[in-house]
Amino acid sequence: MTIRPFRIEDEAAVIELWTKCELTRPWNDPSKDIQRKLQVQPELFLVGEDEHGIIIASVMAGYEGHRGWLNYLAVHPAHQRRGHARTLLAEAERLLLERGCPKINLQVRSTNAAAAAFYHALGYDLDEVLSMGKRLVQDAPPVS
Repeated sequence: MTIRPFRIEDEAAVIELWTKCELTRPWNDPSKDIQRKLQVQPELFLVGEDEHGIIIASVMAGYEGHRGWLNYLAVHPAHQRRGHARTLLAEAERLLLERGCPKINLQVRSTNAAAAAFYHALGYDLDEVLSMGKRLVQDAPPVS
């Protein structure tokens, strides 16, 4: 797998990847998420390509001066269990560390035990915190 920064022409392929990996949700417009990321540290939005140039992986990283964050770590189901997620994660960690980032945070849905186990095996531990959020912009109608 070759890792490179996201390019605007990758949008459809990345959204398809996220959909196949079940990362999209009705209340988050993935196209808007991409457009927002391209306004803030676009060089930390990475994709992984196979030997044919097809996008098979992605990760969005960011650093706001206190903590690094990871979002949308995905590997196409047909390419999982080959070390691609580990490789992409290591590159995101390297780029964040290069910027002086002391700690990385990420969120895993409480129902996704496999993802939690993956991160735990790579040294990520459960922080005893309550994750809270407040939507400032409604991308889609609220799900009832």
